[in-house]
Amino acid sequence: MVLTTATGQTTPRYNGLVSDILISAGEASGDRYAAWLAEAVHRQDPNVSFFGCAGERLKAAGCEVTVDASALSTVGLKEVLSDIPRIYGHFKNLVKEAERRRPKLAILVDSPDFNLRVAKQLQKIDIPVLYLVAPQAWAWRPWRTRQIARLVRRLLCIFPFEEAWFRDRGVNAEYIGHPLARRIEPAMPRAEFFARWNLDPARPLVALLPGSRRKEIALNLPGMLDAAKRLPAQPAVALAPGIAGADVAPGATQISGPSASWDLLAHADVSIVASGTVTVEAALLGAPMVVVYKVTQPTWRVGRLLVRTPYYSMVNLVAGRRVVEELIQDAFTPQAVAAEAARLLESSTARDDQRRGLAEVSRLLATDGDPMTRAAERVAEMAAGR
Repeated sequence: MVLTTATGQTTPRYNGLVSDILISAGEASGDRYAAWLAEAVHRQDPNVSFFGCAGERLKAAGCEVTVDASALSTVGLKEVLSDIPRIYGHFKNLVKEAERRRPKLAILVDSPDFNLRVAKQLQKIDIPVLYLVAPQAWAWRPWRTRQIARLVRRLLCIFPFEEAWFRDRGVNAEYIGHPLARRIEPAMPRAEFFARWNLDPARPLVALLPGSRRKEIALNLPGMLDAAKRLPAQPAVALAPGIAGADVAPGATQISGPSASWDLLAHADVSIVASGTVTVEAALLGAPMVVVYKVTQPTWRVGRLLVRTPYYSMVNLVAGRRVVEELIQDAFTPQAVAAEAARLLESSTARDDQRRGLAEVSRLLATDGDPMTRAAERVAEMAAGR
């Protein structure tokens, strides 16, 4: 039996060739992509089972949890070093389970500091690896490409410039499109959203999205809140499940729920967002934004020596030019953020200019067909030994 793919070719179904797949995802965005891929595989063959490192979304997609992804969440050099013993314990547990179950293949999603180490151990026991969401070796630690070429059978990229960059360095890379491009949309219209969260529809709304990890929020949210106080607008913040609380964002409405960030971005007049996946979400929703980010000073001093990109936000990197303002580390002051946000609030020309740039980014991130269906086809090919 064969499966007709999005490109019109045929790919073998699993046909019992694989019943168990190891899957590992760390960050919230990686967990979401991994869950969508697991669902796409199940549409091809509902008998395939998954086990591994999973967050809430991947659990809901039916993955058996060996390691809870929330246990890997950390940010900053100092924090990573102090967490090494705990993370290493989870790493050993995952590898031990892989050795016991000997899956036909493994899907590793993002989180390269953890997952590339997993890939190295999987190679020792002859388990091929498909890697989804390319490590950002083009930004820093480019020597990782040699490791990726050696350890990864297929690398599936979600940004258009990555395929050629990795292929030029010997990696079997393929651009599949960004998983969010065909999926992102608000769950409710503006009037319903404002009524649901007791927001004043007559006042401008400024969205605050400080990141998904506790340390990110601790470093980014205070400056965001201070900036928002300087604006003639009502602030609202979307926080990850388990983090929201009255003491986290005083003075701002807290939005929660499965589509909280998408609803908030779609209906805000301007957004202040932490550099990361949320900038792509904002771009796809056409949401005018200011990008900010802050890490600890030791991490910043080391990182600025290693990072080799003209921009920090993925929106600007995809566009190849400055579409959104980036206020990173020392440039991230409440005064500077408020000034840029006020410019976007007060000038329809500024907002329209940025929206045109965001629309360009959206076009670059879209491909024919569903990226997760294409990724599932690659999983099926690997299961068939192709």
